[in-house]
Amino acid sequence: MKKIYLDNAATTKADDNVVEEMKEYLTNKYGNASSTHIIGQEAKRALEESRHVIAKSINAKDDEIYFTAGGTEANNWTLKGLFFQNPDKKHIITTKIEHDCVLNASRWLEKQGCRVTYLDVDDKGKINPKDVEDAITEDTLVVSMIHGNNEIGTIQDIKTIGRICKNKGVYFHTDACQSHTKVDINVKKLDMDFITMNAHKIHGPKGVGALYIRKGIKINPLLHGGGHERGLRSGTENIPGIVGFARAVKNAKSKNVKNMIKLRDYLIKKILEIPNTQLNGARGKERLCNNINVCFNNIEGEAIGSYLEAYGICTSTGSACSSHSLEVSHVLKAIGLTNIQANSSIRISISKYTTKEEADYFLDILKKVVDKLRRISPIK
Repeated sequence: MKKIYLDNAATTKADDNVVEEMKEYLTNKYGNASSTHIIGQEAKRALEESRHVIAKSINAKDDEIYFTAGGTEANNWTLKGLFFQNPDKKHIITTKIEHDCVLNASRWLEKQGCRVTYLDVDDKGKINPKDVEDAITEDTLVVSMIHGNNEIGTIQDIKTIGRICKNKGVYFHTDACQSHTKVDINVKKLDMDFITMNAHKIHGPKGVGALYIRKGIKINPLLHGGGHERGLRSGTENIPGIVGFARAVKNAKSKNVKNMIKLRDYLIKKILEIPNTQLNGARGKERLCNNINVCFNNIEGEAIGSYLEAYGICTSTGSACSSHSLEVSHVLKAIGLTNIQANSSIRISISKYTTKEEADYFLDILKKVVDKLRRISPIK
């Protein structure tokens, strides 16, 4: 049976050279970067060289990059660390289409006395910058907004929103886990204070990420211990993971993004030729290069996914982080879909490894599956 992986928004295959570089730091160069002996200092050099690679990818300074265990930790650290560092500011602004880790961290902060504004989006998942401006008060601490949405792929105008935040004197944080290396992020051109990144969405290892903190900003640590990462993120650094992260960033090429855009648009065109379908999210340059989310209106997305899997095709009905839940996607509800429409949607996310042949095989099977399910569906 063919095996075709179309769930790259959940995680990606690690590049071969990522795995090879990581192996070296698991077997031969296995030192603790805090140790003063030669093997430890070898690990320390790898840590700082990797930090430089991550910093360069967003045009930041090396000492503005802090390694974490992933995007969830970095997002939690930003919101909670800022809240406890600034007890006089008790208002956070975010959106209704954030990753669950931001929404759940925000709800937890509400229990600590924080007031949170959850902004609406339009039917394509876009935030109106004017809504951000109108929501900011003298009590506002930070605006936290996902850059490229993990479910529907919509890319936000962080440049305009960052300028608004700067003019209003509030911090601006973006979760760029899905967009890093796929969309240009240059902190010298953007008014960004915090940027969340991770490795496993870009063909690196799981369990490692990074947080950009603009130099001069004070934030409380989320973890306390031996004072690693310049005293702000304690815990022995995951050198193999960090080295793998840096190699994955080095591997990222604009030609891969261009190829994914071409294949994405081909898939969208062909899928929408199936009657009674609609694309969820934005189009063109306002959409992540690897994301396709389609509503089939009168058949269950879970059923489509199960039938596709029987043919060796892996897709998703939403975020992998919440796929165990039977609740309707909060992102699809936020863009105005009914429960029936939301439950009839599937997400197809490609990678630089996805081929045209795989896409055509998927399209052929998808059409057969949809036709079969519509014939037996009680919803017409």
